[in-house]
Amino acid sequence: MDGVSFSVERGEVFGLLGPNGAGKTTIIRLVLDIFKPDRGRILVFGGSLDAARKERIGYMPEERGLYQDIPLERCLVYLASLKGVSPEEARRLSSAYLERFDLAEHKKKKVKELSKGMQQKAQIIATLLHEPDLVIIDEPFSGLDPINTRVVKDLLRELADRGVTVIMSTHQMHQVEEMCDRILLIDQGRTLLYGPIGEIRRRFSGNAVLVRSPQALPEMEEVLQVEVHNAAYRLALAPGVSPNSILQALVAQQVPVDYFEIAAPTLDEIFVQVVQEGKAKNE
Repeated sequence: MDGVSFSVERGEVFGLLGPNGAGKTTIIRLVLDIFKPDRGRILVFGGSLDAARKERIGYMPEERGLYQDIPLERCLVYLASLKGVSPEEARRLSSAYLERFDLAEHKKKKVKELSKGMQQKAQIIATLLHEPDLVIIDEPFSGLDPINTRVVKDLLRELADRGVTVIMSTHQMHQVEEMCDRILLIDQGRTLLYGPIGEIRRRFSGNAVLVRSPQALPEMEEVLQVEVHNAAYRLALAPGVSPNSILQALVAQQVPVDYFEIAAPTLDEIFVQVVQEGKAKNE
């Protein structure tokens, strides 16, 4: 790591992003006290990571760590017991989660008999059974269909609403855009972007607007270029032209406007741009 510094607030969904090999796993291992920093400090729950604080963390790595040759319910109860949960409480909590994730009828099956998506859901359950205050979750949507993706997203947001802090690492930028409050984008161990998603998108937005209309738009001298973008017109505006003046001009010409928005790039587009610019500077 090269001077990476960030904070994560209580009840926040925080995105830890970067291309392969950027250093995301290293950061997670530093936070979990698996690696020791050469310099600087890492504070978790306001202090150094001692045994008591470790018990308050739930970590799900990208690679599954479930015991394959034992029944699913027994595996979950055992893993919860390692975090100090009684067998009775572990069975109660796992039963609720298994119902929610549509796995109840599979609880007696060996883990290795479950599909990839089922094992992913089981791994998420194992991460949450001891009711951690901090959840660090790596590629939570891997192998999940859209229905189960929605279940996981709803669950993570519910946890955040209850004050649980969620650090999520994923390459699925649209999920980050939908779920995360703030992000840290790193590459080669250095910070490229850090802050609220909305603020970052505004920072990278050019002077352009998106307009959706049932008819073709008239030519306007304030517009430098017109492109079709997701069933809408993307209008690149001349320097100094405000989006509001374009809307007023369309209304004045009685053009029906179904949709009007200042064009901001997607997080995926920003990710590609920033990473490529960072690599160009280092060449």
